[in-house]
Amino acid sequence: MKFRTSILTAALSMAIAGSALACTTVVVGEGASADGSFLIARSADSSAMKAQHMVKHPARTYKKGDMYRTQDYKGATDFSYPQPEQAMGYTTVPNWKTQLHGATGFNDAGVGISGTESIFARDDALKLDPYNEKTGITEDDILDVLLPRAKTAREAVEILGSIIETTGAGEGFGVAFVDDKEIWYLETGTGHQWLAQRTPKDTYFASGNQGRLQKYDPKSPDFLASKNLVQWATENGFYDPKKDGEFNFSKAYTRDDERDRDYNDPRVWQIQKMLNPSLEQKVGDGRNFPVYLKPEKKITVEDLKAIMRDHYQTGELQSHDPYTKGLRGDEPYRPISVFRTYEAHVMQVRPWLPDEIGAVTYVAMGMADLSVFVPYYHGLNAYPAHYGQGTDKADSESLYWKYRKLQTLVMTDYPKLHGVVQKAYADFERQTAEAQKTFEDEYVKVFKQDPKKADAMLEDFNQGVMAKAEALAEDLTNQVFTIRTKDIEDANFFANRSKKD
Repeated sequence: MKFRTSILTAALSMAIAGSALACTTVVVGEGASADGSFLIARSADSSAMKAQHMVKHPARTYKKGDMYRTQDYKGATDFSYPQPEQAMGYTTVPNWKTQLHGATGFNDAGVGISGTESIFARDDALKLDPYNEKTGITEDDILDVLLPRAKTAREAVEILGSIIETTGAGEGFGVAFVDDKEIWYLETGTGHQWLAQRTPKDTYFASGNQGRLQKYDPKSPDFLASKNLVQWATENGFYDPKKDGEFNFSKAYTRDDERDRDYNDPRVWQIQKMLNPSLEQKVGDGRNFPVYLKPEKKITVEDLKAIMRDHYQTGELQSHDPYTKGLRGDEPYRPISVFRTYEAHVMQVRPWLPDEIGAVTYVAMGMADLSVFVPYYHGLNAYPAHYGQGTDKADSESLYWKYRKLQTLVMTDYPKLHGVVQKAYADFERQTAEAQKTFEDEYVKVFKQDPKKADAMLEDFNQGVMAKAEALAEDLTNQVFTIRTKDIEDANFFANRSKKD
């Protein structure tokens, strides 16, 4: 088989096709999960060249009047916000260039945030209340502003909501919040309007770059919103109580047009079909999809990994799979797993366990379909130095590029090579899950008697898993290089007539 540069070009074209920023999110209430844990999954999609770092920010003290300023890091806007005098420690997975847009993280209080899902307000509403693109808050800032100060998920929602109402949002976004008691999802409407809902216990929520929230009950503790959310929509003609009936946030504030039919709707349709196989609905009927659904089977971490890896390779939409039968960058149905995903994660909170192991984030660097989800426990003390390395140029040291280079190589012949990588990673994840169960049982026993010894156990175990995952990626890279070398030699041997040399 010939090594054609056009194949790689197609792969890279897929990396920049469509929206500049696009993600997919799933939020799972504790009653809908298999073990009673809270779950959040999200893919972060922008550019394959966007190397990600993993950072632990230590707790620190600020002087009164100290400010967080986005432009200190050359971020998207000129947003600024007062620093808390006592800032908690927290983790983030930021962009290499600015160290902002942390994607996912937990703080010392056990509050976790995943953000953001890029969403879009309706154009006519934005004309009246535009995004504050000069000094508004964006995905660059959310984790670094909220995690140092928020003691609960609800408080984090309230802080972000207050910022949106006063300073304004610099773009449209959706954000997921979790602690050991509840899980929330917030969406922006226009530049200063927003709505958040606590995920009903027995349900899950899925979004693919759309405003999906609809219901709003201002008297219920399960909702938080901008103070004049309904009033503003009514006064400006986006909601008529007599004509429209019950207020619908999505209808009043967010976009729903032909741009959503093939880019966004199919992803949500696919997620709901995977978790509710008996559900029948039209692929392009996005606004009528249920906002919250009870899954037909309780949801596991493995289910969410599978969702993050999905590209219509199974089920009714297989004809839209853009990889398995050769790369098709012109496929109209945008899949969940795209080459330009720079990281995907599954956040899990298990309130019945010590915080150190009860909160864990599974992170897959790069394209989830060709990556491995590695668990990172909340109690992990430090990341290796090379976890904070990597730029937009490939290297041999950084964590990001160790995984990304293998993915790029596989995409040169996805049909032939993907199985080699996926089987090895599946075996690793299964073995790691078994080892985690043994470790966690022992950790709980030791923690009761000697927390310091338990923490040392955690550090040893987690660092070992991280090292094994990296070693596997490097070994797979060599395996795939060997296969491709043989392919190219076979296709370009130029033997003499005797076929001997």
